[in-house]
Amino acid sequence: MVNPKAILYMVVSAIAFTIMNSLIKSVDHLPAMQIVFFRSIGSAAIGLAYLSRNKIPIIGEHNKLLIARSVIGLIAMSLFFKSLQVMPIASAISLRYISPIFAAIMAIFFFREKMRWIQWFYFSLAFAGVVLIKGFDNRISVEAFSVIMTCALFSGLVYILIRKLSGKEHPVRIVTYFMSISTIIGAISCLFSWESPIGSQWFLLFGLGIFGYFGQYYMTLGLQSEETSKIVPFKYSEAIFTIVAGWLFFTEAQSMIAIVGIALIIGSLSAYALAGKK
Repeated sequence: MVNPKAILYMVVSAIAFTIMNSLIKSVDHLPAMQIVFFRSIGSAAIGLAYLSRNKIPIIGEHNKLLIARSVIGLIAMSLFFKSLQVMPIASAISLRYISPIFAAIMAIFFFREKMRWIQWFYFSLAFAGVVLIKGFDNRISVEAFSVIMTCALFSGLVYILIRKLSGKEHPVRIVTYFMSISTIIGAISCLFSWESPIGSQWFLLFGLGIFGYFGQYYMTLGLQSEETSKIVPFKYSEAIFTIVAGWLFFTEAQSMIAIVGIALIIGSLSAYALAGKK
């Protein structure tokens, strides 16, 4: 049975990331690493404040894993932000969802997790739904496709590293390491590539850190609360939230094929969860 709390954590994470991605779309003319900096600095500040207030040591006991998770996460995040600048937001988010497949395959080798064939079948249906929504778009160049596929691979590895840290490090410390390292590297990059935000863009940029923090925090809780292969597919709900946000805020109408894709994702994920109970 899939842990209900883990599902809730992943859905809350998906909503927070949807808001963050919508903010990124509003400032996608800025350099990718500059967006990384603003995305990270707010989250790092919140994380450091939380650790300090709750008297949780900032330095962890498994620094190699924490740093590896942070660097791999930074690469994945940078590639994703870059993809948002070179392809439609729905396409980028949909294609990024190949990452759970990478994660599930790696989990078999790292954790010896087993998946029944019926779970793989439902997993494939969920992916097919994502493809129907906006998976393959003729506006996606070979370069853009390569960027988002590499992002998906590194994102899958992030899930594995988080599981490796499960029960060993506080989830806020894991997020804070990631955001702090990303802030430092992002700041260095800004020295060579900076474009000054105008007016309300400053608020949008700082909002990235706030919503990004909660998205990362609840995703970390979700991954630490359940097996990777069982909980990661619920990240697909972000695709549904993003389509709604695109319709409400960016006047992005969806075709009947996209609607079918949404129904396919919801149905297959529900069946996937039920298959895990048996």
